[in-house]
Amino acid sequence: MAASRNVGMRDEEKLKEDDSPTAKKPKFERFPLTKWELAAALGIFLLCSTGLVCVYLTMPSAEYQSVKLPRTLSDLRVLKDLFANYAKDHPAQFILGYCSTYIFMQTFMIPGTIFMSLLAGALFGVIRGLLLVVFNATAGASSCFFLSKLIGRPLVYWMWPEKLKLFQAEIAKHREKLLNYMLFLRITPTLPNLFINLASPIVDIPFHVFFLATLIGLVPASYITVRAGLALGELKSVKDLYDFKTLSVLFFIGFISILPTLLKRKRVYE
Repeated sequence: MAASRNVGMRDEEKLKEDDSPTAKKPKFERFPLTKWELAAALGIFLLCSTGLVCVYLTMPSAEYQSVKLPRTLSDLRVLKDLFANYAKDHPAQFILGYCSTYIFMQTFMIPGTIFMSLLAGALFGVIRGLLLVVFNATAGASSCFFLSKLIGRPLVYWMWPEKLKLFQAEIAKHREKLLNYMLFLRITPTLPNLFINLASPIVDIPFHVFFLATLIGLVPASYITVRAGLALGELKSVKDLYDFKTLSVLFFIGFISILPTLLKRKRVYE
Protein backbone atom coordinates (compact mmCIF):
# COMPACT_ATOMS: atom_id res chain seq x y z
CA MET A 1 0.00 0.00 0.00
CA ALA A 2 2.76 2.42 0.96
CA ALA A 3 4.58 1.61 -2.26
CA SER A 4 1.48 2.29 -4.36
CA ARG A 5 0.93 5.63 -2.54
CA ASN A 6 4.52 6.64 -3.29
CA VAL A 7 4.07 5.76 -6.97
CA GLY A 8 0.84 7.78 -7.10
CA MET A 9 2.52 10.79 -5.48
CA ARG A 10 5.40 10.60 -7.94
CA ASP A 11 2.97 10.51 -10.90
CA GLU A 12 1.13 13.56 -9.55
CA GLU A 13 4.40 15.45 -9.12
CA LYS A 14 5.42 14.54 -12.67
CA LEU A 15 2.13 15.85 -14.06
CA LYS A 16 2.57 19.11 -12.13
CA GLU A 17 6.08 19.51 -13.51
CA ASP A 18 4.83 18.93 -17.08
CA ASP A 19 2.13 21.56 -16.67
CA SER A 20 4.38 24.14 -15.03
CA PRO A 21 5.72 27.06 -17.13
CA THR A 22 9.29 26.08 -16.29
CA ALA A 23 8.86 22.59 -17.68
CA LYS A 24 11.08 21.58 -20.61
CA LYS A 25 9.85 22.93 -23.92
CA PRO A 26 8.96 20.49 -26.69
CA LYS A 27 11.69 19.63 -29.13
CA PHE A 28 10.35 21.79 -31.95
CA GLU A 29 10.49 24.96 -29.80
CA ARG A 30 14.21 24.61 -29.13
CA PHE A 31 17.01 24.78 -31.67
CA PRO A 32 16.07 21.87 -33.94
CA LEU A 33 19.41 20.52 -35.16
CA THR A 34 21.35 17.93 -33.20
CA LYS A 35 25.08 18.41 -32.63
CA TRP A 36 25.89 16.02 -35.49
CA GLU A 37 23.51 17.75 -37.92
CA LEU A 38 24.92 21.15 -36.99
CA ALA A 39 28.46 19.81 -37.42
CA ALA A 40 27.53 18.42 -40.86
CA ALA A 41 26.02 21.77 -41.93
CA LEU A 42 29.08 23.71 -40.75
CA GLY A 43 31.38 21.17 -42.40
CA ILE A 44 29.61 21.53 -45.77
CA PHE A 45 29.65 25.32 -45.42
CA LEU A 46 33.39 25.40 -44.61
CA LEU A 47 34.18 23.00 -47.46
CA CYS A 48 32.28 25.14 -49.97
CA SER A 49 33.80 28.33 -48.53
CA THR A 50 37.29 26.88 -48.94
CA GLY A 51 36.52 25.94 -52.54
CA LEU A 52 35.23 29.45 -53.21
CA VAL A 53 38.38 31.04 -51.75
CA CYS A 54 40.55 28.73 -53.88
CA VAL A 55 38.66 29.83 -56.99
CA TYR A 56 39.31 33.49 -56.19
CA LEU A 57 42.98 32.90 -55.40
CA THR A 58 43.56 31.18 -58.74
CA MET A 59 41.96 34.03 -60.69
CA PRO A 60 44.22 36.68 -62.29
CA SER A 61 45.12 39.62 -60.10
CA ALA A 62 42.45 42.25 -59.53
CA GLU A 63 41.54 44.89 -56.99
CA TYR A 64 40.41 42.36 -54.40
CA GLN A 65 39.97 45.02 -51.73
CA SER A 66 37.12 46.49 -53.79
CA VAL A 67 35.40 43.13 -54.35
CA LYS A 68 32.49 42.39 -52.01
CA LEU A 69 28.99 40.96 -52.19
CA PRO A 70 26.71 43.77 -53.36
CA ARG A 71 24.07 44.87 -50.88
CA THR A 72 22.89 48.05 -52.63
CA LEU A 73 22.63 49.34 -56.18
CA SER A 74 25.61 51.62 -55.44
CA ASP A 75 27.73 48.57 -54.55
CA LEU A 76 26.55 46.91 -57.75
CA ARG A 77 27.54 49.87 -59.94
CA VAL A 78 31.03 49.82 -58.40
CA LEU A 79 31.34 46.09 -59.16
CA LYS A 80 30.15 46.62 -62.72
CA ASP A 81 32.79 49.28 -63.35
CA LEU A 82 35.45 47.12 -61.68
CA PHE A 83 34.66 43.97 -63.68
CA ALA A 84 33.67 45.46 -67.05
CA ASN A 85 37.15 45.05 -68.60
CA TYR A 86 38.08 42.07 -66.42
CA ALA A 87 35.16 40.01 -67.72
CA LYS A 88 36.22 40.74 -71.32
CA ASP A 89 39.92 39.99 -70.77
CA HIS A 90 39.41 36.86 -68.62
CA PRO A 91 35.92 35.54 -69.47
CA ALA A 92 36.46 31.94 -68.32
CA GLN A 93 37.94 32.89 -64.95
CA PHE A 94 35.30 35.52 -64.34
CA ILE A 95 32.40 33.18 -65.16
CA LEU A 96 33.91 30.50 -62.90
CA GLY A 97 34.12 32.97 -60.02
CA TYR A 98 30.65 34.35 -60.74
CA CYS A 99 29.03 30.89 -60.87
CA SER A 100 30.79 29.73 -57.70
CA THR A 101 29.61 32.82 -55.82
CA TYR A 102 26.02 32.64 -57.08
CA ILE A 103 25.62 28.92 -56.33
CA PHE A 104 27.23 29.35 -52.90
CA MET A 105 24.81 32.17 -52.03
CA GLN A 106 21.81 30.21 -53.29
CA THR A 107 22.82 27.00 -51.50
CA PHE A 108 23.32 28.64 -48.10
CA MET A 109 20.43 31.11 -48.41
CA ILE A 110 22.63 34.22 -48.41
CA PRO A 111 20.60 37.25 -49.56
CA GLY A 112 21.74 39.21 -52.61
CA THR A 113 21.35 36.92 -55.63
CA ILE A 114 19.08 39.52 -57.26
CA PHE A 115 22.11 41.85 -57.44
CA MET A 116 24.12 39.05 -59.04
CA SER A 117 21.38 38.66 -61.66
CA LEU A 118 21.45 42.39 -62.40
CA LEU A 119 25.24 42.20 -62.73
CA ALA A 120 24.93 39.39 -65.29
CA GLY A 121 22.64 41.56 -67.41
CA ALA A 122 24.94 44.57 -67.11
CA LEU A 123 28.05 42.61 -68.14
CA PHE A 124 26.78 39.96 -70.58
CA GLY A 125 23.56 41.29 -72.09
CA VAL A 126 20.13 39.67 -72.07
CA ILE A 127 20.68 36.29 -73.76
CA ARG A 128 23.98 35.25 -72.20
CA GLY A 129 23.05 36.87 -68.89
CA LEU A 130 19.73 35.01 -68.78
CA LEU A 131 21.37 31.64 -69.53
CA LEU A 132 23.96 32.29 -66.83
CA VAL A 133 21.40 33.33 -64.20
CA VAL A 134 18.97 30.46 -64.88
CA PHE A 135 21.83 27.92 -64.78
CA ASN A 136 23.19 29.26 -61.48
CA ALA A 137 19.77 29.72 -59.87
CA THR A 138 18.78 26.15 -60.79
CA ALA A 139 22.10 24.69 -59.61
CA GLY A 140 21.96 26.64 -56.35
CA ALA A 141 18.33 25.71 -55.70
CA SER A 142 19.15 22.04 -56.38
CA SER A 143 22.06 22.18 -53.91
CA CYS A 144 19.77 23.79 -51.33
CA PHE A 145 17.18 21.03 -51.99
CA PHE A 146 19.70 18.27 -51.23
CA LEU A 147 21.12 20.12 -48.22
CA SER A 148 17.60 20.43 -46.81
CA LYS A 149 16.95 16.76 -47.53
CA LEU A 150 20.09 15.88 -45.57
CA ILE A 151 19.62 18.03 -42.45
CA GLY A 152 16.79 20.49 -43.11
CA ARG A 153 13.67 18.69 -41.84
CA PRO A 154 13.87 19.77 -38.17
CA LEU A 155 14.94 23.28 -39.18
CA VAL A 156 12.00 23.78 -41.55
CA TYR A 157 9.52 22.41 -38.99
CA TRP A 158 10.98 24.81 -36.46
CA MET A 159 10.95 27.92 -38.67
CA TRP A 160 7.66 27.54 -40.55
CA PRO A 161 5.43 24.92 -38.84
CA GLU A 162 2.09 26.37 -40.01
CA LYS A 163 3.25 27.35 -43.49
CA LEU A 164 4.72 23.88 -43.98
CA LYS A 165 1.38 22.23 -43.07
CA LEU A 166 -0.45 24.41 -45.61
CA PHE A 167 2.19 23.71 -48.25
CA GLN A 168 1.95 19.97 -47.62
CA ALA A 169 -1.85 20.11 -47.97
CA GLU A 170 -1.60 22.01 -51.28
CA ILE A 171 0.97 19.56 -52.63
CA ALA A 172 -1.35 16.68 -51.74
CA LYS A 173 -4.20 18.40 -53.65
CA HIS A 174 -2.09 18.93 -56.78
CA ARG A 175 -0.14 15.66 -56.68
CA GLU A 176 -1.46 14.49 -60.08
CA LYS A 177 -0.41 17.73 -61.83
CA LEU A 178 2.46 18.56 -59.53
CA LEU A 179 4.73 20.02 -62.22
CA ASN A 180 2.07 22.55 -63.23
CA TYR A 181 1.56 23.62 -59.63
CA MET A 182 5.30 23.93 -58.97
CA LEU A 183 5.66 25.98 -62.15
CA PHE A 184 2.96 28.32 -60.86
CA LEU A 185 4.82 28.75 -57.55
CA ARG A 186 8.14 29.39 -59.31
CA ILE A 187 6.76 31.88 -61.82
CA THR A 188 4.67 33.90 -59.36
CA PRO A 189 5.83 35.41 -56.05
CA THR A 190 3.17 33.40 -54.16
CA LEU A 191 5.77 31.73 -51.93
CA PRO A 192 9.40 32.79 -51.35
CA ASN A 193 11.91 30.75 -53.36
CA LEU A 194 13.86 30.15 -50.15
CA PHE A 195 10.88 28.38 -48.59
CA ILE A 196 10.23 26.33 -51.75
CA ASN A 197 13.87 25.19 -51.90
CA LEU A 198 13.93 24.09 -48.26
CA ALA A 199 10.41 22.68 -47.94
CA SER A 200 10.20 20.71 -51.20
CA PRO A 201 12.16 17.65 -50.05
CA ILE A 202 10.29 17.69 -46.73
CA VAL A 203 6.89 17.33 -48.47
CA ASP A 204 8.24 14.63 -50.82
CA ILE A 205 8.36 16.57 -54.07
CA PRO A 206 10.40 14.41 -56.51
CA PHE A 207 13.67 16.04 -57.53
CA HIS A 208 12.96 15.81 -61.27
CA VAL A 209 9.72 17.81 -60.76
CA PHE A 210 11.53 20.34 -58.56
CA PHE A 211 14.37 20.65 -61.09
CA LEU A 212 12.15 21.14 -64.16
CA ALA A 213 9.86 23.60 -62.37
CA THR A 214 12.89 25.60 -61.23
CA LEU A 215 14.64 25.54 -64.61
CA ILE A 216 11.55 26.67 -66.54
CA GLY A 217 9.71 28.65 -63.87
CA LEU A 218 12.58 31.02 -63.05
CA VAL A 219 12.96 32.18 -66.66
CA PRO A 220 10.32 34.99 -66.65
CA ALA A 221 11.50 36.67 -63.42
CA SER A 222 15.16 36.17 -64.38
CA TYR A 223 14.52 37.78 -67.78
CA ILE A 224 12.99 40.84 -66.08
CA THR A 225 15.95 41.17 -63.70
CA VAL A 226 18.65 40.57 -66.32
CA ARG A 227 17.05 43.02 -68.73
CA ALA A 228 16.95 45.65 -65.97
CA GLY A 229 20.70 45.19 -65.57
CA LEU A 230 21.21 46.78 -69.01
CA ALA A 231 19.93 50.07 -67.59
CA LEU A 232 21.63 49.76 -64.22
CA GLY A 233 22.43 53.47 -64.07
CA GLU A 234 18.75 54.40 -64.39
CA LEU A 235 17.49 51.93 -61.77
CA LYS A 236 16.62 53.72 -58.52
CA SER A 237 15.48 50.81 -56.37
CA VAL A 238 15.22 47.02 -56.54
CA LYS A 239 11.51 47.42 -55.78
CA ASP A 240 11.10 49.10 -59.18
CA LEU A 241 11.77 45.72 -60.82
CA TYR A 242 8.44 44.30 -59.70
CA ASP A 243 5.79 46.95 -60.17
CA PHE A 244 2.08 46.19 -60.64
CA LYS A 245 2.43 45.66 -64.39
CA THR A 246 5.30 43.19 -63.99
CA LEU A 247 3.52 41.25 -61.25
CA SER A 248 0.38 41.08 -63.39
CA VAL A 249 2.38 39.56 -66.26
CA LEU A 250 3.99 37.00 -63.93
CA PHE A 251 0.63 35.96 -62.47
CA PHE A 252 -0.85 35.70 -65.97
CA ILE A 253 1.97 33.35 -67.05
CA GLY A 254 1.55 31.44 -63.79
CA PHE A 255 -2.20 31.12 -64.40
CA ILE A 256 -1.52 29.61 -67.84
CA SER A 257 0.87 27.07 -66.28
CA ILE A 258 -1.73 25.91 -63.74
CA LEU A 259 -4.69 26.02 -66.16
CA PRO A 260 -4.53 22.25 -66.97
CA THR A 261 -4.91 21.50 -63.25
CA LEU A 262 -7.94 23.79 -62.93
CA LEU A 263 -9.60 22.33 -66.05
CA LYS A 264 -9.07 18.77 -64.86
CA ARG A 265 -10.56 19.60 -61.46
CA LYS A 266 -13.58 21.19 -63.18
CA ARG A 267 -14.15 18.02 -65.25
CA VAL A 268 -13.95 15.87 -62.13
CA TYR A 269 -16.60 17.98 -60.38
CA GLU A 270 -18.87 17.82 -63.43
